[in-house]
Amino acid sequence: MTGTGRELLHKIKAKAGFCSSETEKGRGKSKMSKHITHGFHLIKGKSNHAMEDYVVAQFKELPDNELGLFAIFDGHLGHDVPEYLRSHLFDNILNESAFWTETENAIRRAYHITNTKILEKAVELGKGGSTAVTAILINGQKLVVANVGDSRALICKNGVAKQLSVDHEPSKERRSIENRGGFVSNFPGDVPRVDGQLAVARAFGDKSLKEHLSSEPDVTVEMVDDDTEFLILGSDGLWKVMSNQEAADAIKHIKDAKSAAKHLTEEALSRKSKDDISCIVVRFH
Repeated sequence: MTGTGRELLHKIKAKAGFCSSETEKGRGKSKMSKHITHGFHLIKGKSNHAMEDYVVAQFKELPDNELGLFAIFDGHLGHDVPEYLRSHLFDNILNESAFWTETENAIRRAYHITNTKILEKAVELGKGGSTAVTAILINGQKLVVANVGDSRALICKNGVAKQLSVDHEPSKERRSIENRGGFVSNFPGDVPRVDGQLAVARAFGDKSLKEHLSSEPDVTVEMVDDDTEFLILGSDGLWKVMSNQEAADAIKHIKDAKSAAKHLTEEALSRKSKDDISCIVVRFH
């Protein structure tokens, strides 16, 4: 398929709601805990390439359990890798036999397996890569967040924003990158990059950098209690222009999750963010 054909197909998918496994309305709610709702919104950046962000936002019913599956995949050098992640990463996580007993380790293994498969399919998927932030809500009570790259997750409790993910910046991981034989350079431009190319220290794919780039996720567990108000997942297009607390304050009075996500993306755009902007909001009360 040509680049033009892929871009057209992506636009058709986005318009039809296939950026998510949920309905095309961009919102949904838990059947187990009906007060838990979610919504998402995406805005394409000002770059000349096609939209490279993909989201997942859905509740999955299982025997005696319910999982909320939320993710943002922010691609670079093409959208084939983030699209692959949207289709496969959660399946790989849930296929881990130890998911229910050793959830954090199961997620780490699934991230590693998925990255290995992406590298094996480099001819098909291209030379690009993707960051990822995933959040799994187990029975409305336990939240497990994992990430590679600079897409971010935060939770708001009693009006206070708490970041649950880790921004994997090359300047912070210079030693481990150099230990793998790579280097961090601010040239060209003024942003630290792995081998002068990639502005994140961890990502899926990027076959040309695989020796120097990690796909090991940071994993955090957070319990949902009566003080928990909402969860925000956002691509770096949001966080480049807005702090965690600013984002939380901006939507604290917006009860509809989709409207809250849309408000954040539009606020980032008004602050001159030029990147693709994706946002998911999960409201708990």
